[in-house]
Amino acid sequence: MSLEAILADITQLSVDAVVNAANRSLLGGGGVDGAIHRAAGPQLLEACRLLHGCETGQAKITPAFLLPAKWVIHTVGPVYQNGTENEADLLAQCYTSSLRLALAYNCKSVAFPSISTGIYGYPKQPAAKVAVNAVRNFLNKHELSVKVIFVCFDTENLHIYRKLLIE
Repeated sequence: MSLEAILADITQLSVDAVVNAANRSLLGGGGVDGAIHRAAGPQLLEACRLLHGCETGQAKITPAFLLPAKWVIHTVGPVYQNGTENEADLLAQCYTSSLRLALAYNCKSVAFPSISTGIYGYPKQPAAKVAVNAVRNFLNKHELSVKVIFVCFDTENLHIYRKLLIE
């Protein structure tokens, strides 16, 4: 199992799969979702239309089109409601659902953004803890040697992830 955190633009990574923190329509939005759609080109939107949306905590996959990755795994994170609406479980499901698809598509490297910490308001520290725990648990349970990269958009998130990864 290989886990690392980097400060980078997820749309520039040559990995088997990048994970998109999407909205339920899967038809593009702001933040990382918008950046992935712009970088992948209009074919991504057409492929996403055929998926007919996605429920919170679930994931769906498309080709990556113009991205250097092979696949885009779209997952819908929870909107944070002060931690009282099962947000941690739903967020963990985003990571495990995405990894299940990565496994099904024989991906050996997967890049995750910090799901739900943008406009969905999930606090960065607890979101990172959920992410790292969910990924570690999944990879250990399935005895996988997948390289997982937590791609941080800012140095604050990078420090949070790196601290969690050495614990």
